[in-house]
Amino acid sequence: MSGPVIRQAVLVRKGAYHDSVTLMRVSRALSDLPGVEAAMVAMATELNVSILRELSFEVPEAGPADLVIAIRAHDVNAAVEESDRQLAASYRPQTAPDDQPPLTTRSAAGRAPADLVLVSTPGEYAFFEALDAIEAGLPVMIFSDGVTVERERLLKERAEAKGVLVMGPDCGTAVIGGTGLGFANVLAPGPVGVVAASGTGAQQVTCLLDWADTGVSHVLGVGGRDLSAEVGGLSTRHALRLLDEDPATELIVLISKPPSPEVAGAIRPLRTPVIRALLGPGAPDLTEATENALRALGRPVPEWPSWPAWHGSRPAAKRIRGLYAGGTLSTEAALVAGQGDFVDYGDDAYTRGRAHPMIDPTLRVEALARASETDVVLMDVVLGHGADPDPAASLAHPMARSPATVVVALIGTEGDPQDLHRQAAAFREAGAAVFTSNAQAARHARSLL
Repeated sequence: MSGPVIRQAVLVRKGAYHDSVTLMRVSRALSDLPGVEAAMVAMATELNVSILRELSFEVPEAGPADLVIAIRAHDVNAAVEESDRQLAASYRPQTAPDDQPPLTTRSAAGRAPADLVLVSTPGEYAFFEALDAIEAGLPVMIFSDGVTVERERLLKERAEAKGVLVMGPDCGTAVIGGTGLGFANVLAPGPVGVVAASGTGAQQVTCLLDWADTGVSHVLGVGGRDLSAEVGGLSTRHALRLLDEDPATELIVLISKPPSPEVAGAIRPLRTPVIRALLGPGAPDLTEATENALRALGRPVPEWPSWPAWHGSRPAAKRIRGLYAGGTLSTEAALVAGQGDFVDYGDDAYTRGRAHPMIDPTLRVEALARASETDVVLMDVVLGHGADPDPAASLAHPMARSPATVVVALIGTEGDPQDLHRQAAAFREAGAAVFTSNAQAARHARSLL
């Protein structure tokens, strides 16, 4: 006898916007339902539509502002009803006229005092919200990507005139007085201040410092393009001045992907010592820069924890494939390895209309399945608040099934909610070698060729 018939449906809801994290959670919940073969609820961006078509869904005419519900299941109607129920549960309208939220950032700041504005909206709208915050005289962290470099420069010039700091755009990580914003690890207070044109770069350095029992005062993200020639390091210089004036900061670490040499060279010395972790050919990697910071503080450099793989012999590896969630970690690994193909799945091209790969593993899981037995797959897994609550639950099984040799850079602290040691054990059981230093992971991957 044949089983129940599989049917599919694709619905388009015009102008029904939901944030990517909500949509990822709804998609995952639907996929876990009995009888559901495939489910994806997403905004109809070009990337998401292409993914749906790869999954053999016929997508009607739709645009990035439209919601698509695509389901293949035994009972399509029940699955659609469940998606509507979950989407409705994510929306909680105000119940009384007096609770009507303010319509602008500036009006919100006028209603209640604020120390900082966090902007996390689609990129085309983030500029206006950030500008509103600056005009209200407030520092702003722009979590959103998709802001043009010309608008970034304009925001930072206006912020400089107002005497406030702009962190971002695409600022994924900050720690202000012990409070983490965006993707943030659990860190002890301490003497090191960080200025970072890199979210995952800041996480790598601060997590290694934590392994060395050295805490941080503040982590000020400035956006990955800040040290480019187009932006000119405007936020970097402002952030350095703030930390230089902070009595709790004894040493500053400045972190960036390869910067503009002219912009980096124009940064003046401060009263507070500055250790540079500016990636590039011949420059120290992030682990070496962290070790330099520890020595400058007169503290010992520990052996960075790692867990070797359990698997036996494998075919000779011929190529490194980097499957990264962190752009700076991907750049660092490529520099250290000196060869291979590296993809930053956290880049704007992959995150439009979908959650960041530190939350949604889908694209990297698919890439693991496509790897060959002569590949060394090098990938990062970043822990902390805001990240996937249990990345091993999504990634360990695909690692075990992949024919490739897998090497993991596990970025986190022992205080992070995911339990770093449990994550490391799960990846090791899946056959991966695990390192807390991304640079050491890249060197190990290179040694396997």
